[in-house]
Amino acid sequence: MSDSPRAPEPAAGHPASPRPHHPAPHPDEARRPARPKGEPRFPDGPQADPAGSHFERRIRSFQPRRSRVTSGQADALQRLWPAWGLDIDGRGVVDLAELFGNARPVVLEIGFGMGEATARMAAADPGTNILAVDVHTPGQGHLLHLAERDGLTNVRVGNGDAIILLREMLAPDSLEGLRVYFPDPWPKKRHHKRRLIQPEFLDLVATRVRPGGTVHCATDWEPYAEQMLDVLSAHPDFENTVPGGGFAPRPGFRPLTRFEGQGLEKGHVVNDLLFRRVPRPGRRPASG
Repeated sequence: MSDSPRAPEPAAGHPASPRPHHPAPHPDEARRPARPKGEPRFPDGPQADPAGSHFERRIRSFQPRRSRVTSGQADALQRLWPAWGLDIDGRGVVDLAELFGNARPVVLEIGFGMGEATARMAAADPGTNILAVDVHTPGQGHLLHLAERDGLTNVRVGNGDAIILLREMLAPDSLEGLRVYFPDPWPKKRHHKRRLIQPEFLDLVATRVRPGGTVHCATDWEPYAEQMLDVLSAHPDFENTVPGGGFAPRPGFRPLTRFEGQGLEKGHVVNDLLFRRVPRPGRRPASG
């Protein structure tokens, strides 16, 4: 989920007006020249669909969102993506030490919204690299901007499907941990199959997070929190770090996000889940 509020709908034309009223362009949009048809949105930035049709079509746990990219975000995408961005195309295993320029432990964050919390966690823990993955282009640009502004060398931004990244592009036991904060809860029962935290997903995660590494989830949707707790507790490759089981207190390293604050003001209950990957002799790596 994004930390940013939903953009207002464009104003409709007044019924008495001889022609529809068209809202004035956003100032950032007005300064940007029109893009010829077929030309990439950001020639040196993230690809629109990096994996293309190279992999099977399946039910997605995310919904790509289209919203305005500001000039500052576009500038960050153009300048910084070649060095700090990763298009998830599934065409080869990523050398994480080469990607970050060091051999520090790497945590994968799936879904970072506008990136404020990610940037704060990276600044507070420079000894840990964060590979942050999302499909929201404005958020990708904003996180790159924050990383440059704050001198964060331990952030890389992934664009595309995190399942393909885990399955095709990360080596076994290559991650120190996984963070999934406020994923789409898909509240309607017929959509529950789209939720990310499922047994099959954890099978894959267990092959990529090293023994002793952590899986940290947080949600303000209580039914989803209960499902997460049930699924993680039942999985043989993970154990709850909370003595006696149950939800964990919010760890100090997870910042209170703007989105979370808004939920708390509305009376939402935020639940954290903190599980540890345990070794299981004879376990085979997950396959596609």
